[in-house]
Amino acid sequence: MRNRSSETRLLVCVAMMLGSCLLHGQRNTPPSVEVRVDASATDGILPRAWSYFGYDEPNFTESENGRKLLKELAALSPVPVYIRTHNLLTSGDGKGSLKWGSTNAYSEDANGKPVYDWKIVDRIFDDYRDAGVRPLVEIGFMPEAMTTGPPPYRHSFPQGSVFTGWSYPPKDYEKWGELVFRFAQHLRQRYGDAAVKTWLWEVWNEPDIGYWHGTPEEYFKLYDYSAAAVLRAVPFARVGGPESTGPANDKAAAFLRAFLEHCSHGTNSATGKTGAPLAFISFHPKGSPKWLGDHVQMGLSNQLAAVDRGFKIVADFPEWRKTPIIMGEWDPEGCAACSAKGNPQNGYRNGPLYATYTALAYKSTMELAREDGVNFAGAVTWAFQFDNQPYFEGLRELATNGLDKPVLNSFRMLGLLSESRYAVNSDAAIPARQIEASGVRSLPDIDALATGKDREVEVLLLNYHDDDLPGSDANVRLSVDRLPEDARRVLVEVFRVDSSHSNSFNAWQRLGSPQQPTPEQYRSLEAAGQLQLESSPFWMTVDPDGLHLPLSLPANALALVRISW
Repeated sequence: MRNRSSETRLLVCVAMMLGSCLLHGQRNTPPSVEVRVDASATDGILPRAWSYFGYDEPNFTESENGRKLLKELAALSPVPVYIRTHNLLTSGDGKGSLKWGSTNAYSEDANGKPVYDWKIVDRIFDDYRDAGVRPLVEIGFMPEAMTTGPPPYRHSFPQGSVFTGWSYPPKDYEKWGELVFRFAQHLRQRYGDAAVKTWLWEVWNEPDIGYWHGTPEEYFKLYDYSAAAVLRAVPFARVGGPESTGPANDKAAAFLRAFLEHCSHGTNSATGKTGAPLAFISFHPKGSPKWLGDHVQMGLSNQLAAVDRGFKIVADFPEWRKTPIIMGEWDPEGCAACSAKGNPQNGYRNGPLYATYTALAYKSTMELAREDGVNFAGAVTWAFQFDNQPYFEGLRELATNGLDKPVLNSFRMLGLLSESRYAVNSDAAIPARQIEASGVRSLPDIDALATGKDREVEVLLLNYHDDDLPGSDANVRLSVDRLPEDARRVLVEVFRVDSSHSNSFNAWQRLGSPQQPTPEQYRSLEAAGQLQLESSPFWMTVDPDGLHLPLSLPANALALVRISW
């Protein structure tokens, strides 16, 4: 940090006494923090809601780095990982680019007769099968031969609008329904009932904005025809929607409410009956980071406000209150393919702030679900990897050119947590409602998630602040109380995600930020991208009143403490 005058130092001291956390590029940290875990008090089941990922470009699945990342995602934990992608029915040559993909599954001959071609679809779904992940099958977008939209059909991101001819209703809903039926039937025949029973299906993406150039009623019609077609081909399928945008704004909230009303009491356009099948409910809460001239300030409060309002809308419908909610996109902001070069507010994506934000957003979303009385089952992180892009371009991705970013290690930490949750008390924790109302703008949120199983306890500690600024390490005293009688001598492992651990970006910068790393450099960066221990595991003796472990937790960082005996 820059040298400061004595006057500035005085101002910093005054600001710290007043509890201000932002002044001249520095933020405050409590002098010490007590985090207590009660290993005898279960606090319910920890939902494995984080194990969902998605991306616009299905063809990026097929590259060497795409297949590599899929396998890493499948290996995160014992629970299933689901993958959602756009453009599974979009017309084109099967070559991906930013915010674009295609399979050419449907075309028509000179007489208007349908022609179905599943070769590209099969390659993508074969990769899912081979990696051990499960599809959350997104039914979209509109094939060129079927769209009512004007040309151009394909967009040219980042120039112009991305909402081109693929985003319009079909010329013929019966033809659309038959396409969806053939699509689902083919997948069932190719992959078998045992596999397909585990899949999820949903219709379109964000039909309340430019992704759908039709009315809400036309989307409900599309949903009815699509759901009926899937269930005709796969009677045991679980179909959900509407994958609308975050309901923090009134228009999106009204759309979600109208869709739930349609599924309850509306006339089904495909069957003529009342209502529509709805196995899960989906919407897309997003945050809103800002560039303040010298640093990024995250907008977690905006994301939680959208989460909370969506939960409350669902809770207003007794018939849907217990229906699983799988948020189809759940992210710090809205454009994965917009780099930090042109959008400096996206600079958080390469470093550990993204990892810490994700862990806290997950914890806070669980808290809101519990308070709102709904069934939070999944949150799709809309991030994967991009082919043929520079290293650490600042795109929202889990890996860059095959190198895992710090955020992927937050999911590895979550994957190490067990199912039984334990009660945690931190004297520096900020409740989710307070973060929803005003963000984390004063003192940082220093808190934990704790879980356990037979002969093991795991504690995921986080030190988060909305502002990506330097700050002092937090001196944390972790106490794990009421361990079983046989836990008198325990093995302790401490995993880290911070500026110097589990951080390929930091390692890349230390090498001079090479865009063409040597093979030796690449191998070292691959290793730096893995989840790392702070030191070798060590043994500790448990005191009569519990286990007490002092830890130093840097600003915007994670630590996972695993205790076994």
